[in-house]
Amino acid sequence: MSNPPTEYYSEERWQNWIDRIKDEEIDPEDESSARLLLNLQDDTAIAIAKIVAAYDDGDIDDETALEEIADVREIVLGEVDIEDEEKLILVDGVQTSLVCVFFAAEEYIANGPAEDGTVGDYLSAAADAEAEEDLDAALGYAAQAGTLIIDEDELDMTVAEDLEYGLVTEWINGLDSLQSAMSDPEVVEEDG
Repeated sequence: MSNPPTEYYSEERWQNWIDRIKDEEIDPEDESSARLLLNLQDDTAIAIAKIVAAYDDGDIDDETALEEIADVREIVLGEVDIEDEEKLILVDGVQTSLVCVFFAAEEYIANGPAEDGTVGDYLSAAADAEAEEDLDAALGYAAQAGTLIIDEDELDMTVAEDLEYGLVTEWINGLDSLQSAMSDPEVVEEDG
């Protein structure tokens, strides 16, 4: 492996989650299956929250924080070795949700929290951009919303209810995990 393992997250940790998903019967309608997928997502969000907190506390500098985030992203967004097509799609959904978490953390470290607007404003702008098929802008707006969540603004999940299902609703799902992780970064146990 080219990168040394990050102290915040490891290849092995991600692989343990993937192995559990491979080994279990996964039915997204079943509560324990849904919880396993959510725990996978939350566990990654917690790692990102810890990196951001270490940066905010002055324990690591911005360059180190961005490198740590990049390391976690490389692990989590890499290709997953699952033969079961349905499980692969479900893990892909988790990865999609987390894309915005990574961008939000990087944006927060590079430029601080967004200054104009609320979480809801940015997510509405993201949805509008997605409707116009400008996915880069949509991700940018969603990441700005994420910087505000990191800065302890509130994500109201009802904002997602009015949106058509798509990338922005997936990203909001990830931001919800980030919000939980920022408020209580010790919830998920790897061995569940």
